[in-house]
Amino acid sequence: MFAADEHANMILFLHWGIAPEIFRLGGFGLRYYSIGFLLAFMASYMVLLWVFRREHWSRETLDRLLIYIVAGTLIGARLGHCFFYDWAWYREHLWEIVLPFTFTDGQFVFTGYQGLASHGAAIGIVTAATLFSYRQRVPLIWLLDRLALVVPLAGAFIRTGNFFNSEIIGTPSGLPWAVIFTRVDNIPRHPAQLYEALAYLIIFGLLMRRYRRQPAPGKLFGWLLIGVFSARFGIEFVKENQVAFEKGHLLNMGQLLSLPLIALGIYFLNFYKRKYGDR
Repeated sequence: MFAADEHANMILFLHWGIAPEIFRLGGFGLRYYSIGFLLAFMASYMVLLWVFRREHWSRETLDRLLIYIVAGTLIGARLGHCFFYDWAWYREHLWEIVLPFTFTDGQFVFTGYQGLASHGAAIGIVTAATLFSYRQRVPLIWLLDRLALVVPLAGAFIRTGNFFNSEIIGTPSGLPWAVIFTRVDNIPRHPAQLYEALAYLIIFGLLMRRYRRQPAPGKLFGWLLIGVFSARFGIEFVKENQVAFEKGHLLNMGQLLSLPLIALGIYFLNFYKRKYGDR
């Protein structure tokens, strides 16, 4: 009787098994994840264009900034994955860190950059913003506050791409909104990717609302770090471990990397509170 009831409940869960590739031509395949990345940059650009116009900065400045941020995001995310999560492999295959293809059994295979880490992207964005600030004479804290507005929006698109890829899946769950990722197994799981996407959209909305109130410098960036990485820290508890070495540990790599960024956000809020007050 229990087995029959369990089977009936399985039918009610969303079964998700869409192929990650939209199409393939030879060795090149266009993936939903790539579309998510593209939409992330496009949406972020449109929001920042509105912000720059509102504050009387030129579109040319934003266009130059875009080049820095795209490069910083991709380089940081790639290096973050390779060094934080899979160094045991990449130290023996250094060329695969930078090349989006591999040779398997004598055949050329386009792989893309499938290993990307959000914590590495965060470091890359801050590094790119710092370099841009220095070279273009744009105030760094002002710039970080404006980038803080769009980072969670971009993150929502990217996590949705992870959902299409059936990756970064959640732990088993019997909740009504659990999802069976049929390309992985036949177990209902937390749609952890969508949890993060929703959390980031909420953070985006809250930061935009805060921005309209003209907060003191550093506040938006501080709240971004606290909000995004606190959400990441909590949601990790309902995610499967991403790499084998995380098994048996109290906290996984994503949580360990989130803690210093949360602490940095708290520092920003306290430092600028002392400097500018509660505004």
